[in-house]
Amino acid sequence: MKGKTTMDLENKDELTVETSEASEAAEEVTAVETEVAAEEAAPAEETQRPARRGRGKKQKIETHEEKPQSEWTERVVQIRRVTKVVKGGKKLSFRAIVIVGNQKGQVGIGCAKASEVIIAIQKAIADGRKNLITVPVFKTTIPHPITGRSGAGAVMLKPASQGTGIIAGGAVRLVLELAGIENILSKSLGSKSPLNAANATIDALKKLTPFSEVAKKRGLTMAELLN
Repeated sequence: MKGKTTMDLENKDELTVETSEASEAAEEVTAVETEVAAEEAAPAEETQRPARRGRGKKQKIETHEEKPQSEWTERVVQIRRVTKVVKGGKKLSFRAIVIVGNQKGQVGIGCAKASEVIIAIQKAIADGRKNLITVPVFKTTIPHPITGRSGAGAVMLKPASQGTGIIAGGAVRLVLELAGIENILSKSLGSKSPLNAANATIDALKKLTPFSEVAKKRGLTMAELLN
């Protein structure tokens, strides 16, 4: 009996040793798992921190403001290289002819010179806006036939019916288009220079008399005059 009791005690001691070792191993495993979980959670927190910091900041919203489009239209008729004889040689420059209009009855022609083409065009546009004229447009055409002159050139203009279009070419066509005339007949006479043709067209449009002024001079109404 004594032998059995000693054997039982030894077995109990071994079981307690094994259970203590198992508990220690389980504690080590749990400690390792907690360390690994902490290491995995640490970078996640680090990555989330900048996002949290950025939430409070105001985001910049880019706004693109559209510039208002100008009603004026510019057309370049001619660019020529010209020379001026001065003391010591020749001075080279560029001459630009530009027509400016809003297609609503106002048109002008500008001519300027400069050492560069872009500067010459800019100066010509400014000159054209200074010399605007008002054209009396009657039902998409002109009130009556007219002839304009400039130098050795002349331009004859005649009213046309609806659907005819602009029967013209070169500088004359550009002037009539930017003036807002849709139906007209024209003939360029004499000089073929674009500058003379454009100036002759402007001269003809200046001479136009609207029906309202003629009716006022004659003491009639517009209906009586047109009938």
